[in-house]
Amino acid sequence: LPARRRLGYVPEAAPVYGHMRVREFLAFMGRLRGLSPAGLGDAVDRVVERLALGAVVHKPTRALSRGYRQRVALAQALIHEPQIVVLDEPTNGLDPRQIIEVRELVRSLAGTHTVVMSSHILAEVAKTADRVAVLLDGRLLGVRAVADTPDLEDWFLSLA
Repeated sequence: LPARRRLGYVPEAAPVYGHMRVREFLAFMGRLRGLSPAGLGDAVDRVVERLALGAVVHKPTRALSRGYRQRVALAQALIHEPQIVVLDEPTNGLDPRQIIEVRELVRSLAGTHTVVMSSHILAEVAKTADRVAVLLDGRLLGVRAVADTPDLEDWFLSLA
């Protein structure tokens, strides 16, 4: 239980409950994460603003575009202010504008959260991350600063 309080997670296929409206879903997830009733409304408002969800906050999640569903999934992962945020393929299936917005959001999280991002798209990793680790079959093959690695693909191929 203590680990869950410190962790926010967004899987690749951002799951949201289609029958719930965005605000209702975020409040539900906040309660699941142990937020007090007194602080829940402020927490929902904070993530709605941070993820620019104001235009869709009263819509059912099933009516949202993939990009907005991804934002709602990010909001639920951040609602309890976790220390660590784990993102699995956070830009998968998004259009170019949404990719840029999610990338900027991920970079902004690094100031207050430890962000672990999983992706097989090395160009996306290069544009988003400061450090990269290569894992293969559960083994850590290498860790490098992105700035010190001009070509991630070449480095990856040399390790695999």
